[in-house]
Amino acid sequence: MDSFDYVIVGAGSAGSVLANRLSEDPNTSVCVLEAGPSDWHPFIHIPAGFMKTILDPSVNWLYEQEPSHWTAGRRIKAPRGKTLGGSSSINGHIYNRGQRLDFNTWSQMGNRGWGYADVLPYFKRCESRQGQADETFRGRDGAMTVTDIDWSHPLTEAFIQSCVETGIPRNPDYNGEKQEGVNYAQRTIRDGRRLSAARGYLHPAMKRRNLTVITHAHATELALEGKRVTGVRYNKGGRHGIPSEVKANREVILSGGTYNSPQLLQLSGIGAPEQLSQHGIAVKHALPGVGENLRDHYAPRFAYRVKNTDSINERARGFKLAGEVMKYLTTRKGILAISPTLVYGFWRSDPALQFGDIQFTFTPASYAEGVQSELEREPGMTIASWQQRPESLGYVRLRNADPFEAPVIQPNYLAHEEDRRVLLAAMKLARQIMASQAMAEYNAGETYPGPGVASDDELLDSARHRGTTTFHPMGTCRMGPSSDTLTVVDDSLRVHGLEGLRVVDASVMPTMPSANLNASTMMIAEKASDIIRGKAALEAVSLPDEAGSSAA
Repeated sequence: MDSFDYVIVGAGSAGSVLANRLSEDPNTSVCVLEAGPSDWHPFIHIPAGFMKTILDPSVNWLYEQEPSHWTAGRRIKAPRGKTLGGSSSINGHIYNRGQRLDFNTWSQMGNRGWGYADVLPYFKRCESRQGQADETFRGRDGAMTVTDIDWSHPLTEAFIQSCVETGIPRNPDYNGEKQEGVNYAQRTIRDGRRLSAARGYLHPAMKRRNLTVITHAHATELALEGKRVTGVRYNKGGRHGIPSEVKANREVILSGGTYNSPQLLQLSGIGAPEQLSQHGIAVKHALPGVGENLRDHYAPRFAYRVKNTDSINERARGFKLAGEVMKYLTTRKGILAISPTLVYGFWRSDPALQFGDIQFTFTPASYAEGVQSELEREPGMTIASWQQRPESLGYVRLRNADPFEAPVIQPNYLAHEEDRRVLLAAMKLARQIMASQAMAEYNAGETYPGPGVASDDELLDSARHRGTTTFHPMGTCRMGPSSDTLTVVDDSLRVHGLEGLRVVDASVMPTMPSANLNASTMMIAEKASDIIRGKAALEAVSLPDEAGSSAA
């Protein structure tokens, strides 16, 4: 049996960061197990290739969520990356940190060292921000290049102006001092190619002799001796592959993500006893919080026809597409080099609120069936809006004891009344923006849900029937003190009551950040790497608080 100091399960955003940082010590051996293949797929590296990889089983787990009342009985697709880089290899490459409030909330919940001033140095260590930026908040020397959308269009300019007309200011850096406002999206694209966590962190580290990366290695169970985790069992090659085991001399670190990390814990007998017993799994460590606290962003999208200009829809077909392909091959620019959403905005559901609670996005394209995988043929544009910090709680549980079966995923979207209130405000804001004078020249009418849908009940019903995930699941191995019986890891990300086991990925987030999750996931892994190595934490930043006084 091969043995290493550290065994990391999952080569996604967190696992790639950990593999790089832990293997910096030449006296430490590190093994990474990845269920998927290497990130060779050409569509991974072309930014617009997400429209292909989001449906490709060779690099995507292709999970589905359970139906619910607020999804009108639909099974919403829940793609997750299954390749080196994980979801950072198939996502929309958006870089969005969130608000100070998010991380200060984590700290106030008993997680020492996770306040905004504590985590900001790790956000900065992750990134190499291009262009103008306040270096109090932005990093310049990190592995992940963060650039602005460099592709403008009459529709995007009109949309930003319409936000300004609505009272939403233009913000040159929503990852800087304040999030609130609107601007072109920031993304992890470098020289016209996707910069996944694998490309930024893992591949440079794979040149080191003390790092071993095993692909097509589907983890099936954690090996335990009493209350100590000693290794990982896996099949090399999937269900019909070769059963194998790797030993961890120091620690096993789960970085499988919000769905797969709790699933592996449960398969290993770690979780709620009554749930494990249902599947004939012996309880090795009772931990009822495993798989609970699932949250995700749920977004309805408004679609419009376009007049007096074109949209991406037409540029993605026929001779125009051939021209765009040639442009990309020769210049790394054009529609193949852009993100699925071009403009990002952040605002409040109520003017009395101190902090924003709504996020919205705009792109000069429209999609069939309300999803971002098939463009409509006629000129169109789309605005999506959603609640940033949902209260509704779901879960991830075993379907059965088969490690190759997808888990049960139930986000319980909109189950909490507050979520429905904020979502309605977000939908009304989207319509208000699209009805502004700046958009009048280009707006040829709303096609979904349509002008006939006007009342609150009708709007919520349209959200039930066409709302979708924004691909931001978190929280199923929640971080917090052991006095809270539904937490899974402590503030050093060690699993409560076990030795030699940590979880480092988006599943440890106690509450939802006001943002997409990839930036925060990499930050968590950067900070965790120092904790694991016993290094002093980066010095907390002294900042003026959002009321103007100084706060560390």
